[in-house]
Amino acid sequence: MLTINFSTIKKSSAPLTHIEEDVQMRPEFFERAKDLLFEAKNVKVTGDMFYQEPYVTGNFKVVADLVVPSSRSLKAVDYHEEFTFTENYSLQTPTKQEMLDEADPIVKVDKDLIDLQTAIEDNILLNIPETILTPEEENEDIFPEGNDWEVVSEQDFEAGKKNQINPAFAELKKLFSEDEEN
Repeated sequence: MLTINFSTIKKSSAPLTHIEEDVQMRPEFFERAKDLLFEAKNVKVTGDMFYQEPYVTGNFKVVADLVVPSSRSLKAVDYHEEFTFTENYSLQTPTKQEMLDEADPIVKVDKDLIDLQTAIEDNILLNIPETILTPEEENEDIFPEGNDWEVVSEQDFEAGKKNQINPAFAELKKLFSEDEEN
């Protein structure tokens, strides 16, 4: 588990404490993320931490190779993720006003330990795109289908609506055609 002491950063004479670590993902993370993520490998975090009363602030960059389910078919998709995030760490529970005033999240530190592992894991999940497709689904507009149902693109749906006859007008059309025959 990747942790760092709040007091170490606070007492450091260096203006920045640099972090560069390979991150091993915990089994409980995969259990928690089982519907969002199949695999995470080559996870690396780099960043800097500094103390500015009353917070230790961390600016981090995370790079990871993930295997995630396609949002269309649930087939495995390789996805390279690269993102940054910033968090403030405090020994005191932040007030509601502090939470509103700060642009970056404030995380209460427990027993002088800043839990970077959980922050990295949470941000990996938060940065998975809502829509992710296999190369075939992306290139060939492949949609799932089953017995008596299918998923269609928005364009196909709109085109189908334009060609669809309103049942009420269809009945009127029959009446007019009967009148013309008589």
